[in-house]
Amino acid sequence: MTQVSAIKVSIIVPVYNVELYLEKCLLSLVNQTLQNIEILVMNDGSKDNSQQIIEKFQKDYPNKIFGFIKENGGLSDARNFGIDRAKGQYLGFVDSDDYVSETMFEEMYGLAEKHQAEMAICNLQKVDENGTITQKLTQLPGFPEKITLENNLSVFSDISYFACNKLFKKELFQNKRFKRRIHFEDIELIPQLLLNCNILAFTPNYHYQYLERQNSISKSHTTKGLDILRAVETVSEKFNQSRFSDRKKDLKGFQILEGVYTFLAYQAFVKDEGDFYKMSKELDRFIALNDLKIKDILEYKRFGKNYLLSLPLRKKIYYILSLFRLRRIVRLLTN
Repeated sequence: MTQVSAIKVSIIVPVYNVELYLEKCLLSLVNQTLQNIEILVMNDGSKDNSQQIIEKFQKDYPNKIFGFIKENGGLSDARNFGIDRAKGQYLGFVDSDDYVSETMFEEMYGLAEKHQAEMAICNLQKVDENGTITQKLTQLPGFPEKITLENNLSVFSDISYFACNKLFKKELFQNKRFKRRIHFEDIELIPQLLLNCNILAFTPNYHYQYLERQNSISKSHTTKGLDILRAVETVSEKFNQSRFSDRKKDLKGFQILEGVYTFLAYQAFVKDEGDFYKMSKELDRFIALNDLKIKDILEYKRFGKNYLLSLPLRKKIYYILSLFRLRRIVRLLTN
């Protein structure tokens, strides 16, 4: 008989040069109301004082904080390093410049156990460096606590594929890891994990606080955004090999949301004109390859509502012009 781990949740925290934010992050984790957790903190080759902060927390919370030092390998590599060492029944991922509510993991663990769910999901919100909420990111509006994926596969094409606002049954990672040396690794992996779930659990509480830093690397938009399209193509292949392979409508919805709208939202901030047009050509190829019709893209519904109609006017104009290949006007809008 397989022995159940006494550790309920392993929280994996990759760290790279975040000395200004790390203490707030770790404080939110050591103060979790859920007991029997471990917090695995991977120093991924930081050059600042992050290691000193980790060591202080290790000393103050020796039964909760477990620090590791590794050569710099990027976010995916650091997460995988933590997965390989995790002892918990469930895995959670927290970015080291973000923070969470004190009850996040207690509620999500409780829901996962209550409904025997392989994945639990909470809402999240963006905050600035003063802690002011700048955007609420509602994940599953109108959905109940327990979601049977077979009967609600629209979830596959509707939810946001952040790793950080989810709790995963450890077994989901048995043969899966974050792909190294790519950007948008969450879009590449998390949908694959979802396809292996039977039951999802959901809480509408905004437990996760996602910090938008002014100097964040994510503000530098280049052709690395092409990894979004590659990630969607990988997931599409896995979908066609899954038990849901005949549910083409839901696959199309995923391709439209992540492969078109998420990609365009990123491309809008690309400043280099050469990069912009290279990405435009790749998007055209993606749309043609997957036989996505402009009408279907414009009429795409998320949670039963037309996606475009829910956007601010400027974004609506940008997306529509982009889809009709009016590149010169689009460049004027983004400058």
